[in-house]
Amino acid sequence: MNPLRLFELYLDEDCPYFDETTELLEINGVGVMKIISREQGITACTEELSGFLSSLGLNVESLPSGSEFKPSSTILCAKGDLRTLFKVWRVSQTFLSITCAIATETRRLVELAGKANPNIIIATTRKTHPGMRYFEIKAVRIGGGIVHRNSLSDSILITQNHLRIIRQLGKVKTLRKIELEPRIAEEAIKYAKIVNTLVLDHFPLEELRDLVSKLRKLYPSLVIAISGDINAWNISEYAEIADIIVTSAPYYAKPLNLTTMIEGN
Repeated sequence: MNPLRLFELYLDEDCPYFDETTELLEINGVGVMKIISREQGITACTEELSGFLSSLGLNVESLPSGSEFKPSSTILCAKGDLRTLFKVWRVSQTFLSITCAIATETRRLVELAGKANPNIIIATTRKTHPGMRYFEIKAVRIGGGIVHRNSLSDSILITQNHLRIIRQLGKVKTLRKIELEPRIAEEAIKYAKIVNTLVLDHFPLEELRDLVSKLRKLYPSLVIAISGDINAWNISEYAEIADIIVTSAPYYAKPLNLTTMIEGN
């Protein structure tokens, strides 16, 4: 997949025909567009956006992904045709406000969880926004997390819905590692011996503490992942007892407060 093609879709959606305002004002010439942050954060996916803007004939400079920035920092600067700058500025600002927020929130979760458990892994779900998966996954990685599942095709996860249909898990043959999401504690104990990872989803914290303690004694090599409404407020408590935290929280981080200034030369 070529991520630059995604920007074409974003731009076609925002400006399918003409920029009526720029046409009305008969704006022409060369100018400069600066995307500036009003708060601190971490950059993500600036390279892809810069590549797209460059393909439109603009001269672009940006902070590389993973850069820490402070309020009033310029994240990206583009120079060139004013009509092009006015066409792309809203899409560019919105895009960076989302990707940088995801990287920033991931970094925060990684640091909070790491204080409780230095070996914890923060992994995000596949609940990305349509058309944004490549960029959101990259932003998570930049923030220090990994992705639990990129798609249905890259791993096996037997969910509670699967168990409702099959009712009973028998012997299975596969070269892939198997993850299972039990519905109740008894099911977790029952199936822990035939899977590689248990994903304990939406279990009350106190029940989790007791269940994880039992599982660790019975199956020391079992990998235990915990998921379900985990965010910055509670991640430390879950990190103390898990090997992996699975969360969608970074994808829904509040977009960073960015602004764009366009000036003529």
